[in-house]
Formats: sequence, C-alpha cells, structure tokens
Amino acid sequence: MLTSYRRILAEPGALRFSMAGLFARLPISMVGLGIVLLVSAVTGSYGVAGAVSAAYMLANASFAILQGRLLDALGQGRVLSIAAAGFGVSISLLVWSVQAGWPIATSYVFAAIGGACLPQVGSCVRARWSHVLERPADVQTAFALEAVLDEAVFILGPIVVTVLATAWHPVAGIAVGVVACVVGTLAFTAQRATEPPAHPRSETAGPRPALPRRTVVALAVVCAALGVLFGAAEVTTVAFAEELGHKPWSGALLALWALGSLTSGVLTGAINWRRGPTVRVRWGAFAMACAMVPLTFVGSIPLMGLALFVAGFAIAPTMIATMSLTEASVPAGRLTEGMAIMQTGLVAGVAPGATLSGLVVDHQGASAAYLVSVAAGLIAAAAAQALPRQRTTITS
Repeated sequence: MLTSYRRILAEPGALRFSMAGLFARLPISMVGLGIVLLVSAVTGSYGVAGAVSAAYMLANASFAILQGRLLDALGQGRVLSIAAAGFGVSISLLVWSVQAGWPIATSYVFAAIGGACLPQVGSCVRARWSHVLERPADVQTAFALEAVLDEAVFILGPIVVTVLATAWHPVAGIAVGVVACVVGTLAFTAQRATEPPAHPRSETAGPRPALPRRTVVALAVVCAALGVLFGAAEVTTVAFAEELGHKPWSGALLALWALGSLTSGVLTGAINWRRGPTVRVRWGAFAMACAMVPLTFVGSIPLMGLALFVAGFAIAPTMIATMSLTEASVPAGRLTEGMAIMQTGLVAGVAPGATLSGLVVDHQGASAAYLVSVAAGLIAAAAAQALPRQRTTITS
C-alpha cells in the first residue's frame, strides 16, 4: 500500500519541501486558538479574545486569494518570504500589545495584519507537487499525503498550543506557532529547485488565462458548505459532551473525527482510482452529509466517538478529490490562486456554521444541532451536481 507514497517521496527534494510545508502550516491550527488563550488570560474576557481571533481569521480569508494571485505571478520564494516576515512581526506586536496593555484597537489591527500575511503554504505545497510530478495518479497520491498532514496539523496543533499556554505561559503556545511558521516557510522557500515557475503578467503575453468559472464556482460552493459542516460539527460536539457532563472529552471526540479522516486519506492515496475527481467530489459530498445523520441519534460518549471516527472517513477523500479537480481544471498560471479559492471557501464557512449550530444548541439541544451539518452536506452535494460532466480518470 505504501509503494505509491514511496514513489512520490523519492522525487528529488520532495520529502524536504513536504516536511517544511508541514511545519509552516502549524499556525493554521495554533495561532487562532493561541490568540484566544492569550487574550482571555490577560483581559479575563473570552468575548474580547474571540473578537481578536475573529479579526485574524477574517483577514486571512479575505486576503488568501490575493496572495494566491501574487504567488502565481511573482513566484513562491519572493511572496512567501515577505509574507512570513510580515506574519512574524505582526503577531509578535500583537503579543506585545496584549501583554503591555495597549488599547485593544491595536490588538485588532495587528491580528488582522497577521491574518492577511499568513503564508498560503498549503496551496503552495500542492502547486509544487503538481509541478514536480508528471503522472496524474502520482499527483493524486501527493494530494492524499498533504491531506493526511493537514489532519495531523489539526490534531496536534490545538493540543500543543493548549498545553503550552496553560501549563507554561499564555504566550508560549502562540510563540511556538509563529516560530514554526517563519522557520518552516523560509525552509520551504529556500528549496528553489522544486519551485514552479512564476507566470508574470505582461502586455506581450496578453490577458491572464481564464479560470473555468463553472467548475471553480461550483467547487467553491462545495468548500464553503463543507466549511459550514466543519464549524457546526465542532461546536455541536463540544455542546454534546457538555450536556452529558463530560466537556473535557470534546477534544478527544474531535480528534477521533480527524483520525478517521487521516486514516481514509492514507488509503485514498494508495488507491488507483478508475473514476475521475468530478465523480468522487459528488459522491464524497453526499457521503459527508449521510455520515452526519447518525450523530443526531447518539446518546453516549463512547458511541459518539465511534460515530465521529466513522464519519471522518468521508472527509479526506472528498477534499483530495476537490483539490485534484482544481489542479486538473485550473490553468497552470493560476493554480495557486485556484487552490487559495478553495481554502478560502472552507475558512469562510466555519464561522457561519459555528454560529448556526450554536443557535440550535441554545434552543433545541446538541443532537438537533447536528442537523446543521447534515444540511450543509446536502448543500455541498447539490453544488457538486453543478460540476461539468467529465470523463477524466486517474490512471497509473
């Protein structure tokens, strides 16, 4: 089963840039939570802490696509290096402003600048894999590997930042995330041999190649709906554990959900798929909706852990197919931008999903709130049906 992974990692420089990308992505799951832990510890207000963290995340979602365009036009080395420096300085100033008791408005400003500068390494790693690999089946395996690493980031990051912030110092968790980002990004950009070429705009070259709007819009809606599903499920699971008097177990439940996705991601990369990514996005989105249905009927922590683990198996294959279809459909000169659009859709959906599920929890309880995730999954499945019919297959 691991032959396909060994083959892609044997490409010159592949293991190095993939591992550097892993460390550079740690802030995705660490810094937002680290901001909440730091600001709440200093100010005593979770409301203020959540608002500062929201400024960080909204700015990240708002500027990700612009950064993707710059990455395609100017190259990964130049743009990521500047972004990493801006991220490190702005988050350091955020920590300083909170610790020094500066006006809270400065914290919002520094958080927003940090979110806007967060290097889009996840999109860049996938664009780099697409550049160094020739066979579509190998690209599929590489995207599966990155999906597995994403899940590892989301499992380990919150645990590390929480332990450091609570057992050592409130600044420690966010500091480790910032250092990992800056060092990992610079290590990634230093590997120039595997960097895809820039596609600068010029008058002689004519306009930029057009994005396949029908495919991109449909996939963006799929991603946004899945973002709603993720945001709703996270809040609902915490509320479910609290209703049963076992709130500390909520982290373990969510980790089991991510573990299910990680496991299926490993399996996905080892399979030689006969169906193309369009078909797999359609079925994957529908499977995610169906997988959330049993959660509304579960009434114990052990059964919920099992149900979430099984439900997680639908996540990675769907996301891998989404990125594979993006890679196959978007012009090479706009690939990083296309990847950034999908990532932005996911991020943009999390906050509305969390809000909607919170409202349902308050009025109907946690079990009913899982229906928000079911509805989001059905919206994703409906959007996937709008994808152009393709007969593309992934072959060895």
